[in-house]
Amino acid sequence: MSNFTLPRSERLKSLKVIRRMFVEGKSGFVYPFRYTYYPVQQGEAAESIGVMFSVPKKFHKRANKRNLLKRRTREAYRLSPMRERMRAIAEQRGVTIDLAFVYSTKEVHSYKTVTHAVQRILEQVCENI
Repeated sequence: MSNFTLPRSERLKSLKVIRRMFVEGKSGFVYPFRYTYYPVQQGEAAESIGVMFSVPKKFHKRANKRNLLKRRTREAYRLSPMRERMRAIAEQRGVTIDLAFVYSTKEVHSYKTVTHAVQRILEQVCENI
């Protein structure tokens, strides 16, 4: 089985968890993303990372642009080598990390730019957990 999949169990869907992350979590900005993460102490063996991707309608009115940017972000996250490192750190410390990527500019950036930004975000989250 490939390590480069993004299973449904790794995606954040619970409104309660998402609200808690945005209210109590830590955030930062790496162009073109605003990111928020919330490390939760976990006693049982659950999924160690939960992630969500968002592109606000405020910046991109057309659904096809929002979908393109979300696809690029998901792909950059899915293929990132830092993802496995972050999972290992989370399991070592016994925490679950909830993470949100919010695309925050009006420009449509290339996949290369998105990949670089996602990589830097994951590095910063790894340093701070």
